[in-house]
Amino acid sequence: MIVKEIEIKEYLTKSNLPASDYVINPYVGCPHACKYCYASFMKRFTRHTEDWGTFVDIKRCEKKINLNKISKKSVFLSSVTDCYNPLEEKYELTRNILMQLVHSDCYLSISTKSKLILRDLDLLKQIKNLTVCMSINTLDENFRKDMDSASTIKERLSTLKELHDNGIYTILFMSPIFPYITKWKEIIEESKNYIDEYWFENLNLRGQYKSYIMNYIKEKYSKYYDTYVDIYIKNNKKYWYNLANEINAYCDNNNINYKNYFYHEELVKNKKENK
Repeated sequence: MIVKEIEIKEYLTKSNLPASDYVINPYVGCPHACKYCYASFMKRFTRHTEDWGTFVDIKRCEKKINLNKISKKSVFLSSVTDCYNPLEEKYELTRNILMQLVHSDCYLSISTKSKLILRDLDLLKQIKNLTVCMSINTLDENFRKDMDSASTIKERLSTLKELHDNGIYTILFMSPIFPYITKWKEIIEESKNYIDEYWFENLNLRGQYKSYIMNYIKEKYSKYYDTYVDIYIKNNKKYWYNLANEINAYCDNNNINYKNYFYHEELVKNKKENK
């Protein structure tokens, strides 16, 4: 892992994400090295030549977060890195940011795949408007190991339960959903007793990781390969339309609180047009 410290002017960045006004990314890069990570596009702007998942920049910032600027605004921690990646245990950038946000009345959302978030339970319990989102797209630990080096599925589920038991609003982000591989109903049944809300997002394949995922499916899940070709090479969206309707109907019928982000690109476009 190539690690270096950099100085930045401030942590807050205006967001184009549908549900956030601002984002905070304490790190550049992420050692979780998710094979499907859309954030790998960041290399174009940061000028890193290393493979995604092999470098991390530690973002030092002397300027305090302007709490007036984010008053009553939505803040997302974080969008292109995991703010609880393993280096956080040493550098504590996220913890220091939370120590500032404890006094804010912003609406804070934290997204992670790491059990390390429980280290900061003392601070999390003090934040007024908080949701914690954890990404889980499988109950199969072998598939998880093939896709990322973050906390195990069992650890993520137990982390969500502990957060919920401590009064924190929990979101299970089922993302990205792999066609025919992600057993979304099973994940809901396993976790529904301690999840306040589910988010769903489909697998998008673009850039350098598209060929990797397609080759992986061909090798490990060959019976689905033709379907993946239909979806990702021939651009047939029928599968996603049908699955979105099925998920929506299931959640509505079972009184499950949820958001469907299958049309994420359209939501981003609409946000930009409505500014």
